[in-house]
Amino acid sequence: MANLGFIGLGVMGSEMVDRLLAKGHTVTGYNRTRSKAERLIAKGMKFAESPREVAEAADVVLSMVTNGLALKGIAEGPNGFLAGLSAGKILVDISTVGPDLSREIAEKVRALGADMLDAPVSGSVITLQQGNLSVMVGGRVETFEKVKPILLDIGPKVTLVGGNGLALSMKIASNLSLAVQMLAFSEGVLLAEKSGIKREVAVDVLTHSAIASPMIKYRGPFVLQQPEEAWFDVNMMQKDMLLALDLGRQLNVPLPTTAVTNEFLTAARAMNWAKLDFAVIFDVLAKLSGIDTGVGR
Repeated sequence: MANLGFIGLGVMGSEMVDRLLAKGHTVTGYNRTRSKAERLIAKGMKFAESPREVAEAADVVLSMVTNGLALKGIAEGPNGFLAGLSAGKILVDISTVGPDLSREIAEKVRALGADMLDAPVSGSVITLQQGNLSVMVGGRVETFEKVKPILLDIGPKVTLVGGNGLALSMKIASNLSLAVQMLAFSEGVLLAEKSGIKREVAVDVLTHSAIASPMIKYRGPFVLQQPEEAWFDVNMMQKDMLLALDLGRQLNVPLPTTAVTNEFLTAARAMNWAKLDFAVIFDVLAKLSGIDTGVGR
């Protein structure tokens, strides 16, 4: 059992803390909005008033925030986790941010005598709840071995892919396919629908066909009904697509399907659908196809 800290109690972060508490770990958590932490406090999580307090209280600190700006926000300043870290402690950042920023923060962490891993995850809330989440890790082998048992309590597949920042490169390479697959799936559904096949039937056939990846199986039905709360909204998905396009430019790797799909996310934002799950790119394509699906189906 470990003495853990967790910064960022959003949809995924709170589910991770839930699992860690269930495994018997001590967890000190922080979230900018305390109300989101209440159910975890009721289950035994200690609440801290700042990222610094979390870092001071825990031996291993996990963080999961929305983007690079948010990561810098919880890292820097008098109340940031850098001010609370000390020799021997470990920071595991689960956020999806640019590899260069992650390496920059890792250098600052190591200057304090602590160490840092980037450990983004692949999967959704459902994947996490089912215990099927996979974790990619970048950093030193010896630090990875120390925290691997903790990460295995979050998900059953934990892989060290290389040095600091490389897990983020792997995550970005993986995430671009989510939206690309969703757009291709939407094309198939709409082609079937405008041929005279009911949308529900098309979705049922396609989600049980050779093209049905795990993501398509759980997100495909969203073209029939958006979830009440977005699992991964348009803004979050576009953030990852832009990270991919930026990395592609740096490495001279053309990303044509990523670029096209990114434009559909921009269109979704223009239609005021930024806070809906990114599966709403189906509705964007439907509109272009002469079908008005309505908002909040």
